[in-house]
Amino acid sequence: MNKPEIRTINVVQYLSPLREGGSLPAIVKADDDFLYVLKFRGAGQGKKALIAELIGGEIARVLGLNVPELVFMNLDDSFSKTEPDEEIQDLLRFSVGLNLGLHFLSRAITYDPLVSIADSKSASLVVLLDSMISNIDRTAKNTNLLNWNHELWLIDHGASLYFHHDWDNWESHLNRTFPKIKDHVLLAKASHLNEAAEDIKHLLSDEVIENIVSIIPEDWLIEESNPISPNEIRSAYKAFLISKVSNIDVLAKEAADAK
Repeated sequence: MNKPEIRTINVVQYLSPLREGGSLPAIVKADDDFLYVLKFRGAGQGKKALIAELIGGEIARVLGLNVPELVFMNLDDSFSKTEPDEEIQDLLRFSVGLNLGLHFLSRAITYDPLVSIADSKSASLVVLLDSMISNIDRTAKNTNLLNWNHELWLIDHGASLYFHHDWDNWESHLNRTFPKIKDHVLLAKASHLNEAAEDIKHLLSDEVIENIVSIIPEDWLIEESNPISPNEIRSAYKAFLISKVSNIDVLAKEAADAK
């Protein structure tokens, strides 16, 4: 499998903040004339949230799940100079450079577990994806799922891969399971967990994982507080994900038991 192709585009207009998100993402227009939800490198969790968003989204895409197109977005320093809101002004100033955008799904509706569409196979894949990447943010309170054109779409993986917030102890996460899966919004509909686990083992080879990890921009891997180099960080992401695939049957059993 070839590396995922992520386009790089430029922000040309800041339209509006999305204040329901703690990191203040925004709807912006790019130089390709499309609208995107822009995730800022200067937000609370910084570049690590962008890495989690990128990895989680591209793994979901490999699994055949619907994810808005992810793009790298250049933001220059002109936007902070014309923004009257001080909080947003600071966010724009700290986010100059390469950020991450998701194609804006116009007229999409937030997933409602009582009435929205989600087939059992897709639900099972999403549950196991979130177990693998330790995504704590797909609950009934905050589904991070959309229904668009009568299909289920996944958004917002920035709270995943929380092992990367502590590089001194990241290896201790390799063989952990994910007990928080009991709170997953799709768990009740996930009745094809074993079948989904087999799909994941087939689709997520070491090569596929390496290709996804390889597209992380070098700039996002450089932080003064990181005790390890960008190459070592890439190797850590790869080792973590390969470990989760190798333990996918354990994660599937944990999810089934949680039902």
